[in-house]
Amino acid sequence: MNEKCFVDLTRKGGLLCDTAMERALIIGDSGGIGSAVKAALVAQGVTVVGLSRSVDGLDVTSETSVAACLGALQGPFDLIFVATGALEIDGHEPEKTIKALEPEALLAQFKLNTVGPAMVLKHALRLLPTDGRAVIAVLSARVGSIGDNGLGGWYSYRTAKAAVNQIVHSTAIEVGRSHKEAIIVSLHPGTVATKFTEKYAGRHKTVPADEAAQNLLCVISELGTDQSGGFFDWAGKEVPW
Repeated sequence: MNEKCFVDLTRKGGLLCDTAMERALIIGDSGGIGSAVKAALVAQGVTVVGLSRSVDGLDVTSETSVAACLGALQGPFDLIFVATGALEIDGHEPEKTIKALEPEALLAQFKLNTVGPAMVLKHALRLLPTDGRAVIAVLSARVGSIGDNGLGGWYSYRTAKAAVNQIVHSTAIEVGRSHKEAIIVSLHPGTVATKFTEKYAGRHKTVPADEAAQNLLCVISELGTDQSGGFFDWAGKEVPW
C-alpha cells in the first residue's frame, strides 16, 4: 500500500487522496461513514449517486426495495461503496456471553449485515463497466474475522460480518470470470467516531469519519485485481478470515 495516500486530515490544508474515478454509487450515504465517503469523493470532482433508507426509502433487507432502487439507475460506476449496517438492532446489544444470545437478535443482524449487502451485490453487478477497472467495497468489521477473534462475545454481529465476508469472497470469484478488472472486497474502517460506535468504543482509539473515509478511499485506489475477494483494514493490511 502506498503510504503517501494516508494524510492527517486534522492538519489544515491536508490533501485528499486522488481516487482517479468519475462516477461512484454510495449505498447508505446518510450514515456517518457513507456521508463522509460521499463528501470526500465530491470534493475530488467525482459524480456521486447516493441511496439511503431515510432519503430514498432503500431497505436493504428487502430484495424488492433493492431491486427497485438499483433498477432505476444507469451505470457504469467506477465505485460501488456499501456502507449500510448496524451494531445494535431493535435494542439488542452485543452479547457478552452465549447465554445472552437470542434467535431474534441473530436473525436481525444477519438480515441487515449479511443479506442486505448480498442483495446489493446481486442487483448492482449490472452497474459495473463491462471492461476497465471498477471496485465494489463492502464495509465489514475486524470482529468478523474468525482468525483474529481472541476475545469472544458479540455473537450476532461477529457472525453476520463473517458471513458477509464469505458473500464478498464468493462474488469476487464469480465476477472475476466475466469482469477481468473488477475488484470486490470487504473493508474494515477502524473504530470510527459515529453514533454507530459511541456506546462501544471503550478504550479503542477512534478516528473522525472524514479521516476514516479518506483512508478507505486510499486503500480502494491502491487495490489490484489480485486482491479481489480479500478483506483489508483502513491501512490496506490484509485481515485474516
